[in-house]
Amino acid sequence: MIRRVTATRYVTPLREGGSLPAIVEADDDGLYVVKFRGAGQGPKVLVAELICGELARALGLPIPELVFIDIDPALGRNEPDREIQDLLSASAGLNLAVDFLPGALAFDPVATRTLDRRLASLIVWFDAFITNVDRTPRNTNLLWWHRQLFLIDHGASLYMHYTWQDYQQRARNPFSQIRDHVLLPIATELETADRELTSRITPELLWNIVANVPEEWLVDHRFPSVEAHRAAYVEYLGLRLTAPRAFVQEAIDARERL
Repeated sequence: MIRRVTATRYVTPLREGGSLPAIVEADDDGLYVVKFRGAGQGPKVLVAELICGELARALGLPIPELVFIDIDPALGRNEPDREIQDLLSASAGLNLAVDFLPGALAFDPVATRTLDRRLASLIVWFDAFITNVDRTPRNTNLLWWHRQLFLIDHGASLYMHYTWQDYQQRARNPFSQIRDHVLLPIATELETADRELTSRITPELLWNIVANVPEEWLVDHRFPSVEAHRAAYVEYLGLRLTAPRAFVQEAIDARERL
């Protein structure tokens, strides 16, 4: 189960990206990085963040806790920045947040060669599976915290859901962007990672994860119902696991070309 908290204090914006996430304090006294429903590309970013983050957790990959967070538009009434006021107003209601890791350090690509090769292979396989375009040397979306590596920011994944065009066919496509993955050079155990992770992703697991997505985030005229929308996510991810998995071979070939 994903916990639900209520925002009590807007602390500070994080201006690294265009969606303007922010550090917010909640009623459990915790600090969270909030991904706002009213920002950028809307709730689809939150859907990808939730599905991919919880799938990674289920597979044993290190992910900070994800929580649902309720935002009251009055939270920004004392905020002088009009852009932030508008964002909080547009995001009233249920949003997604990730546990803030104080003092965490961004992963330095120079340190790649010191990382465990099995873990690197699992992460590369996972990112190829979810079509994550955002784990490159320029923006690793990896953090060191208490000597452990954590994966963050999966909102750019599952980009097929912006159109859903030919998604059954696209599910079987390779993922050429894996060539830019920051950990690809040391992902020497991709075949092993493929066997291990494929066996653990069951239809039941996918349904359990997708069932967590709030109904109000699944508004798309292409589907006759919310349940049909959920089923499309499960179908897409299930089809990506169907052998032969082109995304795995693409990753192996891309590594050999380095």
